[in-house]
Amino acid sequence: MPAMRISPDDPLLLRIVDDLAEHGWSQQPLFLSDNLTRELALECRKRAAEGELAPAAVGRGPAQEVREGIRGDHIQWLEPGQAEPCDLYMELMDSLRQALNRGLFMGLEDFESHFALYPPGAFYRRHVDRFRDDDKRMVSAVIYLNDAWQPDHGGQLRMFFKDGTEYDVQPDGGCLVVFLSGDMPHEVLPATRERLSLTGWFRRRGNEPFEL
Repeated sequence: MPAMRISPDDPLLLRIVDDLAEHGWSQQPLFLSDNLTRELALECRKRAAEGELAPAAVGRGPAQEVREGIRGDHIQWLEPGQAEPCDLYMELMDSLRQALNRGLFMGLEDFESHFALYPPGAFYRRHVDRFRDDDKRMVSAVIYLNDAWQPDHGGQLRMFFKDGTEYDVQPDGGCLVVFLSGDMPHEVLPATRERLSLTGWFRRRGNEPFEL
């Protein structure tokens, strides 16, 4: 696969920057190529079949616990050098990090990401992505890896806006959703089939070292 690092001045990245500045979120339906989307989905399913994805916990530090009544996905964090498709995805997201820093002066220094697989019927209750006692997470990014998704499959990302309105994002393969981590309550609705994604956070440096 060719390298995925693109210029921070790429029009697609600049559109995301403009959306974040004006609206606090952005949706790009065709962010990833079909080929890379398929490769990432295969990698996610391979890891799931090998038992590498674990039930996700809620909370932070010693307070972390698995609570399927709140969150039902299975995850595995990405590490450099594990798989070429993952490294290409991380390169692309680093280009977006640079674009956000240039356009919005956010001081983003790091990006963390994990695969997320929701079994049929699993969901994630309404929440925000920034911890109350840790403000390092600045921008959330979700890329969907699902093939031939239909509206009746469910699994939408529901976002709750400050004016009281809601918006549902269908988890179509290759679609990217970006939003400000501390300002956008959201939830994942149950689906009738497995739902795959890569979820990540652009982080600034806080008062503590990054924990990877």
